[in-house]
Amino acid sequence: MSTRTAAWLAWSLGALSVTMFVATVVLSFLTRSVQPPSSWGTAGVSVVLIFGVAFLAFPLVGALIASRRPRNPIGWICLAAGIFWMLGSLTIGYGVYGLLARPGSVPFPAAIGSVGVWMWAPAVGLMGTYLILLFPDGRLPSRRWRPLAWLSGAVIVLVSLSTALTPGRLPDLGGVPNPFGLEEYPWVAEAAQGVTLLLPLCILASAVSLVLRFVRSGGEAREQIKWLAFAALVSGLGSSSVVIPSIILSHDAGGADPLWMNLLEDAEVLSFAGVPVAVGIAILRYRLYEIDLIINRTLVYGSLTATLVLLYFGSIVVLQRVFIVLTGEKSTLAVVASTLAIATLFNPLRRRVQGFVDRRFYRRKYDARKTLEAFSRKLRDETDLEALNAELVGVVRETMQPAHVSLWLRLDAASKGEQAD
Repeated sequence: MSTRTAAWLAWSLGALSVTMFVATVVLSFLTRSVQPPSSWGTAGVSVVLIFGVAFLAFPLVGALIASRRPRNPIGWICLAAGIFWMLGSLTIGYGVYGLLARPGSVPFPAAIGSVGVWMWAPAVGLMGTYLILLFPDGRLPSRRWRPLAWLSGAVIVLVSLSTALTPGRLPDLGGVPNPFGLEEYPWVAEAAQGVTLLLPLCILASAVSLVLRFVRSGGEAREQIKWLAFAALVSGLGSSSVVIPSIILSHDAGGADPLWMNLLEDAEVLSFAGVPVAVGIAILRYRLYEIDLIINRTLVYGSLTATLVLLYFGSIVVLQRVFIVLTGEKSTLAVVASTLAIATLFNPLRRRVQGFVDRRFYRRKYDARKTLEAFSRKLRDETDLEALNAELVGVVRETMQPAHVSLWLRLDAASKGEQAD
């Protein structure tokens, strides 16, 4: 396939994904009156928009990669995963519209709607196994991983088929019986559950292959893997930031979640869009070597934000109790004092956190910077050229660690003339 043909095909599939996303949003708006109440995020049509935007990044980034690197399967994998996801959302919306919103208005609503019930399997399977196994160059780490590649493909197919043929009712479609379910074979449901358990194992094994590839690689490949690992870490931290508050608030069963919790859930979903963006940066090598700086800033400001939030709310609680003891009632001065304290502590705390992160995770760069700062101070006071020569050679050897260091001084014309006289 030529580059021009690959680019045309890639962007055509990307446009198809966008079209399915728009159609899904329209169907969600038309069926909003019959949609069951959602407990996730800000609910309503916004849930469809947020999930759609997050996973629409996969086919769009995939089209960009496939159009520029058609021989690398990573772009086509992102495209396929995104199309499967968009198709699943669209078919479920079609089924809800034809079965619940306007019954009989469209043909085969149950059959088409049931497609979305199992379409998640190839989408998740491609993203969780082959995207990781073949990243970043489109080849397996070694021949030893071929059995895992074949097993992952078989598991994805079996999960899709068994889920599609499982008898029973479909909750997403108002409880209509599965039109493709094998009612005379109830064991299919148990088989589907058993096969589905293999998919997380394949994903875990794929993650192990990426870790081993990182350990054995160097240079550009290592920087590429860092981008994917960073995006996965951000998504994992986003999931943790939702799970922990959910456990804390679980005692208030039946009550509505606070607005900040709903916004946090929406943000967690949107964080998944960072995975294809990181893949695109890594494959296309756009700003590839800035990952260390991004990780550094994320560690610094993430830790700083968490610390300041804890100090802010902790000081409010303590000060409010002090005011209650002294005056018998709460006071807004606690909030004002806490805000002023946080504003005062921001810069000193940021410098301390930055120093800790540099010392702990970027020791060589931290030591090199300290060495250069000390040399610059000495350079302002030192006048002995021979001493500066030895000091400069020592600084270069310590910071850059080359195999050999030599220093040559070129005399200008005036100096040569003076020496001749």
